[in-house]
Amino acid sequence: MTPLPLKVDVAIVGAGPTGLALAIGLAQRGIDFVILDSLPEAQNTSRAAVIHAGTLEALRKLEIADDLIKAGIKVRNFRIRERSEILLRADFGVLKSPTPYALMIPQDESEALMTAKLLSLGHQVQRPHKVVAIEHPNGETILTTDSGSHIRARFVVGADGEKSTVRTQADIPFPGETYGSFMLADVRMAWPIAKDEVTLFFSREGTLVVAPMSKDRYRVVAQRQNAPSDPTIADVQDVIDERGPETGARVSEVLWGSRFQVHHKLADRFYQAPVILMGDAAHIHSPAGGQGMNLGLKDAVALADALQQALESDTELPLETYAKTRRIAAEDVLRMTDRLTAVATLQNRPLRIARNAIIRTASAFPFIRRRVARTLSGAE
Repeated sequence: MTPLPLKVDVAIVGAGPTGLALAIGLAQRGIDFVILDSLPEAQNTSRAAVIHAGTLEALRKLEIADDLIKAGIKVRNFRIRERSEILLRADFGVLKSPTPYALMIPQDESEALMTAKLLSLGHQVQRPHKVVAIEHPNGETILTTDSGSHIRARFVVGADGEKSTVRTQADIPFPGETYGSFMLADVRMAWPIAKDEVTLFFSREGTLVVAPMSKDRYRVVAQRQNAPSDPTIADVQDVIDERGPETGARVSEVLWGSRFQVHHKLADRFYQAPVILMGDAAHIHSPAGGQGMNLGLKDAVALADALQQALESDTELPLETYAKTRRIAAEDVLRMTDRLTAVATLQNRPLRIARNAIIRTASAFPFIRRRVARTLSGAE
């Protein structure tokens, strides 16, 4: 195990996609940092799976976008359906972007590529080191790990997820609500819908998202009360039969699955000197629209710039600007995903009929379809 440094400019806590992206950005700038993670090794489950066009554009600054694109699947169409009926079409191909598509890539693969990029820059994730305390004696900031190590840092970045120790230690409120449980599964199946389409199914029982991951592999995410922790073929088939296309879908294998709780939460502050929050430590929301990892990766790209400016100018203004602009961006995403989830799961039948009629009518206008594509993609 590599000894931990005694002193750094930046300590990153958490080595998921957002932490790794920030570490790459700091390494490229020659900033003195350490990145810590409590797990002994990276997780081999896919979890988040989509990187949108606007995020790929931002990741070009880290010189990692091309590696991700080579490894992923390009999906150019987004559809909202009720069963087999198409309510709304959105084509990412209309985007004025060098990457006019959604890139489907399992999170474990994106993390592996980012880890390799970080190693090529002469840095590695320090594992397993769990931060148990952040203290501020005599104007300094000291992180203490579960092994008893101490690290002095000018700034501490919380990239340690929904249950962030960094946020808790800084006593930053994280208010919000819960959507309940979701079932997530990567499966092999026969699927009657084109392989270049990500589909959001509206249903009174809860949302269902199906996205292609490879030749016959699909990601299935379903809002479900009392979702199974280890979903079976029957569990996935049942939810698809209930909410998906009426015919043609047949699950043959569950490659990986889990249950997770989804919340709608936003930290009161993203910066409280010397602590900075990003990713799920700062904001979490419904998976509708596939925005979670994208929002966090954009946080990381913006924060790399802000930290360089703050360290060079010895002023907090760049970090205050980061906190303000990224919190506004998070508010927009939380508002959009919350509305989409509410509309998707209407219980009242007359309201569902009216909803479908309105969406079908709106979808007939090209500018509406372009707007939906731009909003989901995050492209300028």
